[in-house]
Amino acid sequence: MMHTAARLGLSMTLALLTPQLASAAGYSSRPQYGSWGFDLAGEDSSVKPGDDFFRHANGHWLDTHQIPADKPGVSLRLEMTDRTEARLHEMMEEAAAKTSRQPADLEGKMGAFYKSFMDEERIEKLGAKAIAPQLAAVRAAANPIELAGLMGRNLSDFNGTLFNLFIDVDLKDPTRYAVYLSQGGLGLPDRDYYLKPEFAAQKEKYQSYVAQLLELIGWSDPDQSAKDVVGFETAIAEASWTKAQQRDPVATYNPMALRSLEKSAPGFRWYRFMLNAGLTRSGRVIVAEKSAFPKLAEIYARTPVSTLQAWSAFHIADNAAPYLSKAFADAYFEMRDKTLAGQKEQKVRWKRGVLAVSGGDFLVGDRFGTFGTLGYGVGQFYSEKYFPPESKNQIEALVANLKAAYRARIEHLDWMGPETKKQALEKLDTYTIKVGYPDHPRDYSKLAIADDDLIGNVRRAGAADWAFYSGRLFEPVDKSDWVMTPQTNNAYNGNLRDIVFPAAILQAPMFDANADPAINYGAIGGVIGHELTHGFDDQGRKIDADGRLRDWWTKEDAAKFEARAKRFGAQYSQYEPLPGVHVNGELTMGENIADLGGLTLALDAYHASLGGEPAPVIDGLTGDQRVFLGWAQAWRGKVTDDYVKKQVVSDPHSPRQFRVNGPVRNIDAWYDAFAVTPGAALYVAPEQRVRIW
Repeated sequence: MMHTAARLGLSMTLALLTPQLASAAGYSSRPQYGSWGFDLAGEDSSVKPGDDFFRHANGHWLDTHQIPADKPGVSLRLEMTDRTEARLHEMMEEAAAKTSRQPADLEGKMGAFYKSFMDEERIEKLGAKAIAPQLAAVRAAANPIELAGLMGRNLSDFNGTLFNLFIDVDLKDPTRYAVYLSQGGLGLPDRDYYLKPEFAAQKEKYQSYVAQLLELIGWSDPDQSAKDVVGFETAIAEASWTKAQQRDPVATYNPMALRSLEKSAPGFRWYRFMLNAGLTRSGRVIVAEKSAFPKLAEIYARTPVSTLQAWSAFHIADNAAPYLSKAFADAYFEMRDKTLAGQKEQKVRWKRGVLAVSGGDFLVGDRFGTFGTLGYGVGQFYSEKYFPPESKNQIEALVANLKAAYRARIEHLDWMGPETKKQALEKLDTYTIKVGYPDHPRDYSKLAIADDDLIGNVRRAGAADWAFYSGRLFEPVDKSDWVMTPQTNNAYNGNLRDIVFPAAILQAPMFDANADPAINYGAIGGVIGHELTHGFDDQGRKIDADGRLRDWWTKEDAAKFEARAKRFGAQYSQYEPLPGVHVNGELTMGENIADLGGLTLALDAYHASLGGEPAPVIDGLTGDQRVFLGWAQAWRGKVTDDYVKKQVVSDPHSPRQFRVNGPVRNIDAWYDAFAVTPGAALYVAPEQRVRIW
């Protein structure tokens, strides 16, 4: 594939970012890492780049940094989260100090919510009584019909559900929303935890955890009930699709009338389920794992009501545990964070309080998510203080640079025909750039928050969130929508063909206004390119320029793409983060393709930014070397072995060392930059390197 970066003539946007942005991000006039944005002291120069580029760039840091007791890992990305967390803590403490008991304004509600979480004395006095109404409803549900109805409350209360329900853009008609249904019902991270012998110890501890929570809520015969619950979930796991199967948007798009679903999967009471979710008006659903639904419904129908009740009661307690008394919260930590993620100590209470109010950072692994939070409200205050509107323009310009680089690469692909190229370019042009925070704030004016009712706050916030999404089901699609809060340390490529970068990810090492542009191109530029590439990865390529699920590739081009993707997946399936533990090349395919495309685009965009001038040499390092080092530093970190085991079966992202070593060994410029030759551990012969975008 011919090199096209020099053709673009793009401006060096990163070199022109304003001191205002640096100040807003909390930086001084110097880079946060090293003298030009890279921490040379963190390298391990004894490791050759060609043998392990991840360790070459990060080895000394890895050897000298220990995983904190209250986290499952340590990384520069987690340091970004820590900075954001500290800022949110300060905001919430200030709001709590001046709020009223039942405030009317948004800042007061944020403070009252946080205050209710920090009121340990009241929470301890309540104990399981805080969820007594939900448990009473389960005990009163005498048949599968009533229990299915309770599952319909999953998105507005603490109830568990056998089938996950959500509202999203209809992939065959992107002008409207649709109701989606997918398999659920499991309390462990993935079906493998129930079915594979290597997870037998975790499954046994999970059963003990189920019994522990059932005992705490006063359930009869908790040990036998726990055994029945885990047996029920094991049957669910056997019938469920794998994570890799769930990635295919074609296989998981199965629209049908609710009446048809009732006929194809008659063992579950669908109408009562949808009634309690407030969605009977739709009459149409899109089923994901179509072949699994009849099996899951049949399992539900044959399971004794007493087991279904115990299962429902346990999941209510499990979902509510972080907000309940110490006995619940400690049990939750021991199972969810210690056993499954290897975290040694529970987070201090104020940190859990910040998560409860603002929503979790998904990179950390917290299960708070956005349910029952004031996430977007908190994001308004965070953005106002740490990401002023003027800063958007600079980052948006950088995204435009990466789009231009992608355009050039598509135009000069040597394996794609002109018909497919034309439609690929049309799709690229439709992408919307969203930076920092949503243009339209979420309305929380009707949400009641009290400083002495934590469980009530979570339930009411969850119900308000579901009302927001379900209430717009029949409205036109809101193309300005966000699905991440501004304080989330992440980015995404959404169904609206939008590339979204929340304010919290725009910090060092991902972005530093005072760093050498090559470092920023390698880090945030690589992430921007990553998100762009998602629109053209093994699944994203199945969506056309209108956001419609449609095969717009010629058969010849699709075959060439799939052959390259298959070879790329085979590379990753050989990687072993732990002895005997392999990366799932199929599950991680989309993210791996996005990493390769993102880093390739970042390098092209950096070259173009130079305007035909040679890149400066800094500390003996060329511009290309610094781009690659910027990418490697962005993934600097490590996690516990338990977290790795969990990640490889449930997470579509590869472990961080392979997010560095995997892409670079397929990029010709990396070999040239670091003089990597045959015999090096990462060396791949030129004809075997995978070149996609």
